Amino acid sequence: MLPTPTRLFHALRRLLIGMLNAPSRLQRLQVQIAQLQLERHRRHPPERIEDAEMCVFSQSGEDGIIQWLIRAIDVQAHSFVEFGVEDYSESNTRFLLLNDDWRGLVLDSGKRNIAAIRHDPISWRHNLQAVQAMITAENINALLTNAGFVGPIGLLSIDIDGNDYWVWKAIRDVQPELVVIEYNSRFGAERSVTIPYQADFQRFKAHYSGLYFGASLSALHKLGLAKGYALVGCNAAGTNAFFVRQDRLPAGLRARSVREAFRSSTMRQARDLRGALTLQSAEEEVALIESLPLEQV
Repeated sequence: MLPTPTRLFHALRRLLIGMLNAPSRLQRLQVQIAQLQLERHRRHPPERIEDAEMCVFSQSGEDGIIQWLIRAIDVQAHSFVEFGVEDYSESNTRFLLLNDDWRGLVLDSGKRNIAAIRHDPISWRHNLQAVQAMITAENINALLTNAGFVGPIGLLSIDIDGNDYWVWKAIRDVQPELVVIEYNSRFGAERSVTIPYQADFQRFKAHYSGLYFGASLSALHKLGLAKGYALVGCNAAGTNAFFVRQDRLPAGLRARSVREAFRSSTMRQARDLRGALTLQSAEEEVALIESLPLEQV
């Protein structure tokens, strides 16, 4: 017997609701699987931060490292700030929001990205602010204070593919217990350098390869020391460095030197003049940008 129009309507409605809820169900499943892995980490604590890596919403293991660190240092301020999140589907703090229910502020320069975050159910299910802004050293403190983020926070994550060093240097209105910041391994482990500051810096306008951005690990290490932070390691992919405020560094977690922590990037990101990936070697990537200006710090 053929279904009546009413039955057909309700069947289609149930199907549509199921399709709309599928991303949320998948997200919940991702979190539940990650919680099982975290429980294993609690029973058998990793000896190094690289051993704690786990990807839920992060790109290269940062979710697991952050979970390990916030428990190792017993983070007191359950709030975070993250820059350069795009549409927030891949980020260093989304798992903190969903698993630990921290209060958060995310910033990105893309209007569509911020609109997507604001339309995501996480924006009303959790205490999350999404702000559109082109972040500079001049405006970062005003952006933080205007959003109500001042004083101690749990975590600061910086990944803006450009003025990362200069923006972290400028921040004075929040005091994170933990800092995650991208470094450019193509500048090597020895040199303490960053791109010169340019408020309107854009990675692919600066050089077609997209490899000319950010700062070396040594430069960030020096800045961290000046701001009262200890370098505790980098992820295995060689993209992010992890710093803990020295007054929060527990006895079982020691500071590392740049030489100990440094990892070369495993990602082949160079592009040609048409914007296509070239899949060059690490040595070839270094050669592409070796003549471009850098500032010694």
